Amino acid sequence: MISYRQLLDIFWASHDPTYRSSTRQYQAFVFYHNDAQKAAAEETRDTLAVKLGKEIKTQIVPAGIFYQAEDYHQKYYLVYQPEVRTLLQSRYPNYADYIASTAVARLNGYAGGYITAESLVQELSSLGWSQEDIAQVIDAAGEDVAALCPAPD
Repeated sequence: MISYRQLLDIFWASHDPTYRSSTRQYQAFVFYHNDAQKAAAEETRDTLAVKLGKEIKTQIVPAGIFYQAEDYHQKYYLVYQPEVRTLLQSRYPNYADYIASTAVARLNGYAGGYITAESLVQELSSLGWSQEDIAQVIDAAGEDVAALCPAPD
């Protein structure tokens, strides 16, 4: 779990907030649920605008109904890792569980180059994955399992 403020820091660092897509479908937004979140979003936006010396075009709006992205957007980077995807689908045979899984989200981030293999191993361990399961999925991703997984006790 992370705080809303930590989430904002990650969000601002993960995209170009000075760009506004020509279509609403691909626009970046910051959503808030209360006045404190709105104030935090506006404060971090304004600080970033000063730092960049540019207008921030990412909009800050109240949270509304959430619609899940279309299937072809789900776990996008894992699309290019069929061996990993196959292993994960055997672990999460229900598609909704696969999509909702924190572990699958972290593996998708790893496949996209957003976290290191060492961080992935640590996170999967903290999510209750066995060393054997971790080794299997990392091996499917083409990594050197022995170098990434600690030896069993």
